[in-house]
Amino acid sequence: MEVIRRNAMAEPFEVKDCALIALATGMEAQNLRELADRIRNIPTGSIYYHFWGGMLRPTFDEPEYQNDFAAWAWRSLHDPHLAERLALIDPTGFKEMEDLRREILDVVEERLDESPYIPWAKTGQRFHFEKSQIVVFDTGQRLQEPHELVKIIPHLSLGSVFYHMIDARRRTDRGRSDFSEWLASFGDKYKSVVESLSGIDPYFTNLMALRNEVEAVLKKYDWERGE
Repeated sequence: MEVIRRNAMAEPFEVKDCALIALATGMEAQNLRELADRIRNIPTGSIYYHFWGGMLRPTFDEPEYQNDFAAWAWRSLHDPHLAERLALIDPTGFKEMEDLRREILDVVEERLDESPYIPWAKTGQRFHFEKSQIVVFDTGQRLQEPHELVKIIPHLSLGSVFYHMIDARRRTDRGRSDFSEWLASFGDKYKSVVESLSGIDPYFTNLMALRNEVEAVLKKYDWERGE
């Protein structure tokens, strides 16, 4: 195989793993009005956790809703209309957490305006706001050439998939995955695969399916011809 040498500015790809640690904020809500009030003031790390944290939390069943706010509206407030509206919010469309906060508030406040009464949860079903702290581990693996991604992707831990495909979007200037950013550092040679990877929406899925989708994109690319 003819290997495309990397740009002098391109560094080896460092494969990382991660875990999300949940930290209690001490804030909770028992009804929809309290939920709105708390969302206005919770740290952005809490919004991040309640939208993305479920992907790394161990679970024994398939969640009905992707984010914790929608799940609580369904299970504790018994409000399917609110649950569906919250479930439709895709956080990948918001570069800034403050913009996502405003979108959540718009949905909740609209529902408050519509409701003839304020929905309450039972005492033991309060919404407990948590925030996340990401712990990053260096696996020691280094990739020198882009085509090496094809072999390593199927063997990545789910924590690595989360870190490089999801968390990267809030760390990188363009809001792209670490894979896209690294390939782009080689110039325009890998433009098409960068665009394909950037077109993947990591939210309405799970980490195993996301890993498979990334693998499928990389396998379609002709690394020898560069197309």
